[in-house]
Amino acid sequence: MAGIYIHIPFCKQACYYCDFHFSTSLKRKEEMLASLNKELFLRKDELKNEIIETIYFGGGTPSLLSIEEIEELLSTIYKNYDVITNPEITIEANPDDLSEEKISALSNTQINRLSIGIQSFFDDDLKFMNRAHSADESKECLKIVKKYFHNITIDLIYGVPNMTNQKWLKNLQMAFNFGVPHISSYALTVEEKTALDSFIKKGTVPPVDENLALEHFNILVSETEKNGFVQYEISNFGKPNYFSKHNTSYWLGEKYLGIGPSAHSYNLLERAWNVSNNAKYINSLKENVLPLQIEALTGNNRFNEYIMTGLRTIYGVSYEKVEKDFGALRLQKLKENARPFIEKGLLEIKLGTFSSATLITTKKGKFLADGIASDLFII
Repeated sequence: MAGIYIHIPFCKQACYYCDFHFSTSLKRKEEMLASLNKELFLRKDELKNEIIETIYFGGGTPSLLSIEEIEELLSTIYKNYDVITNPEITIEANPDDLSEEKISALSNTQINRLSIGIQSFFDDDLKFMNRAHSADESKECLKIVKKYFHNITIDLIYGVPNMTNQKWLKNLQMAFNFGVPHISSYALTVEEKTALDSFIKKGTVPPVDENLALEHFNILVSETEKNGFVQYEISNFGKPNYFSKHNTSYWLGEKYLGIGPSAHSYNLLERAWNVSNNAKYINSLKENVLPLQIEALTGNNRFNEYIMTGLRTIYGVSYEKVEKDFGALRLQKLKENARPFIEKGLLEIKLGTFSSATLITTKKGKFLADGIASDLFII
């Protein structure tokens, strides 16, 4: 099984915290869509022996596309790839793009999962982030979406300066009240060269407080569990049968093809990524040249990636898989490096998915998973 990711590099306006590749100018949208369709065609042989199980429209803001533009991209995929009968097809959307007319039209396409960028149900937070929608638009959007889609996920951001624990609880309760079956929730982070980074350096906004983020994370884990969600990845919480199949395929190391500027691809042995420049991407494809770089992955690269993704999920890191795929010496090194974290109660060994000893993060260790993983890497 494999997945296809399509990066739509356009947004109405720039969120202050975002460092993803996008443009707020839609002048070259028609050329970009032609290029996306061409890249899909040119790269069809890369997955010729694979069945496509998931398709994901990300960005950027894919909901800026018209229904006709979305259907054209889907048509190109179905013409050139072997797609299962009922794939998971997700589109990311912002509340201000989702009128009832647009939602109804989307429900009549092959898209069957909506990922809605709520971020917060409070206007002051949305203003702080420079989001294009209001809290009322979020609430109205969810009321309508529930009539047309049952597979819905929303994004929420915690650790926002001046967001109290009580306010964060209200954000979560609002999500629970709407009955959404999946929540992706991330700590506010400060990426270099973003507007937020500049504001903090100038002193116009307070720095991000890691202790506050940890408090919010613990509340998130506790409250989602009370409401029947499973934390199947550090930042992802789903009701049973509502886990993201597309993102889970990333974490389980399956192949995926990334289409569009800045999109990444993975075929088990190599990682490839497209140029993060709309003009260069478009001009390259006009010449029928793929605008990508390829990196052959070493055994250590692949081992480290498995450790990173495994420790973020409920699936953990299987000792049996490590020995089979990466060798007995790497397994021995992993056991040695993991011992101090086990002694500190940050990692534990359980009988896992692969019916072997599996290394997983404890509740205490979950918030520190990325740092722990980096200490287990083999350089």
